[in-house]
Amino acid sequence: MKIEVAENAGFCFGVRRAIRLAENAAQAYGEVYTLGELIHNEIVVDRLDKKGIHAVNDLSVCRGKAVVLRSHGVPREVEERARKECRAVIDAACPFVKKIHDIAGSLPESAKLVVIGDGEHPEVKGIVGHAACRAFSCKDKAELESLFESGEIGSGDRVAVVSQTTFDRSRFAELSERVRERYGCVEIFDTVCDATAKRQESARRLAQRAALMIVVGGRSSSNTRKLAEICGQYCKTVFVSSAEEFPMRALKGLRSDSIIGITAGASTPADTIKEVHEKMNKEIINNNENEEDFASLLEQDQSFNRLYTGKRVKATVVSVSKKEAVVEVGAKQTGYITREELSSDPNAEVEDIVKPGDVIDAVVIKVDDSVGTAALSKKRVDAALGLEKLEAVKESGETIEGNVAQVVKGGVIVIYENTRVFIPASHTGVPRGGKLDDLKGKSVKFKIIEVSNERGGRVVGSIRQANRELRDAERAKFWETIEVGQKFEGEVRSIENYGVFVDIGPIDGLVHTADLTWNRVGHPKDIVKIGDKINVVVKSFDPEKKRVSLTAKDPEDNPWTKFVAEYAVGDVIKATIVSITEFGAFAQIIPGVDGLIHISQISAERVADINTVLKVGQEVEVKIIDIDNEKNRVSLSIRALSEPKSSESEE
Repeated sequence: MKIEVAENAGFCFGVRRAIRLAENAAQAYGEVYTLGELIHNEIVVDRLDKKGIHAVNDLSVCRGKAVVLRSHGVPREVEERARKECRAVIDAACPFVKKIHDIAGSLPESAKLVVIGDGEHPEVKGIVGHAACRAFSCKDKAELESLFESGEIGSGDRVAVVSQTTFDRSRFAELSERVRERYGCVEIFDTVCDATAKRQESARRLAQRAALMIVVGGRSSSNTRKLAEICGQYCKTVFVSSAEEFPMRALKGLRSDSIIGITAGASTPADTIKEVHEKMNKEIINNNENEEDFASLLEQDQSFNRLYTGKRVKATVVSVSKKEAVVEVGAKQTGYITREELSSDPNAEVEDIVKPGDVIDAVVIKVDDSVGTAALSKKRVDAALGLEKLEAVKESGETIEGNVAQVVKGGVIVIYENTRVFIPASHTGVPRGGKLDDLKGKSVKFKIIEVSNERGGRVVGSIRQANRELRDAERAKFWETIEVGQKFEGEVRSIENYGVFVDIGPIDGLVHTADLTWNRVGHPKDIVKIGDKINVVVKSFDPEKKRVSLTAKDPEDNPWTKFVAEYAVGDVIKATIVSITEFGAFAQIIPGVDGLIHISQISAERVADINTVLKVGQEVEVKIIDIDNEKNRVSLSIRALSEPKSSESEE
């Protein structure tokens, strides 16, 4: 008997992402909770529990703790409550599910939403909980007809139809078309996940050839149950959650040349699939005394595994050199993969990518029977898988990270998951005239803005968009936390006549000229220059106008404090004339504190032109006649020194 595993079986992108987010959260917070099972697989849920990721059904248990929102998504009100009550919220909902939430939430209140799926499934409950209008669910013709008969949807209503991501696409097409026939204004969104559709189609093709299908997955997994339903239409089908559950009696009556197929749901880990495969192989050998080990037969009959261009194979690395890796593919030809076909990264070395003993996925690109060799490519398989991942990344709007491998005409190439991503120069964030070469070899964060399957696949990214999103998030956080008196170390970005603009992170704040220093200032450029680092304090801010007023004056250095501590009314001191006006002259007492000598206090005689009596820079002896602490003003007098003292003042 021959055992075949369906081409698309096991973990999907959304499940892998959810598990990764949950494990990262556990590392960050020590212990986290998932609202319901993160995914519908008992084995995985048990493993997560041992890592400190516990599934609970009551949100109140998570109050004050970190909570992970399950991959199926949750209703909007549950998410909002979690964000209010929990220490941290990690949204692990599948990006394709979030897309349906967006569709449901964008509908007008007058519309009606029909969700094709199981109304008791958490994904469907989450979709209904995000709808901005009345929403209904139905999983079969009977429930759909019952909805028609209820009169809940009027003939003139605008109707939108979406699907549970794991629903059978052919059944969705049938039911959604029935809705279109019934109502006039209907908009249908095919939201069946492509990965689900591919998994179902590959299982269907295998079941059509097989005598027995084994469907592996959690009992509560909707997409796994649908796989069993599909396979059951064509052959005998067994649903198991692990290798131990497989009933040996299912093998009885099968012919020796039968095909046994294995498929698995999106939440089934690879090691569980492998265990089922190994157990099946072992049982077949044990139940057939005259049958040799499957692997031995494979070696003897090399024609069993015929190679042809385009065939996907499992290749075991035998040896590596600087130029290539030699691989075994279970055929009469010796396989080899050149360095250029191992990775999309032109800087990668063969020994850094694979090692002897590694088992990798590869595709045959050329077979030469005359010399008994076959050329294979690992990077083309990686690129195909990478395209699928990057399509999901684009849909979710996620920011990802990769290394800049090359500078090419018009931009740079970033490698992500062994897939080449082109980032145009205008999206690198490098200013016009800047050097793109400065990015080479660096790790950068970027967003995916285009994924095309034409001409072997093309992916376009944007560092600029990722940076803009990061800046927007930083600005939002800045306005939430800013306070008067908050201190920053900033960099002078520009200098104007009225002050300087200082970069304090997400935004630039203005330091007026008078707030640059306690000393007298002519022009800001006399104090600072562009690029200088200065310490500033928030004086005031306006979130609506996005303005922040700063000061560079340190309160501890306030010269007025020093002045009032050392001087008093009646003191006779030396002061230097710093400016002359029509009504008097200003004289510096100490740096940062000037006093006014009013024109009437310059001399006992009438002064017509102050410039004939005093000069800027001249040192004069003056008497302090008044100190205004509220307005920080000092009045001085030269005249008071020449007037005779009265007997009262002498006393």
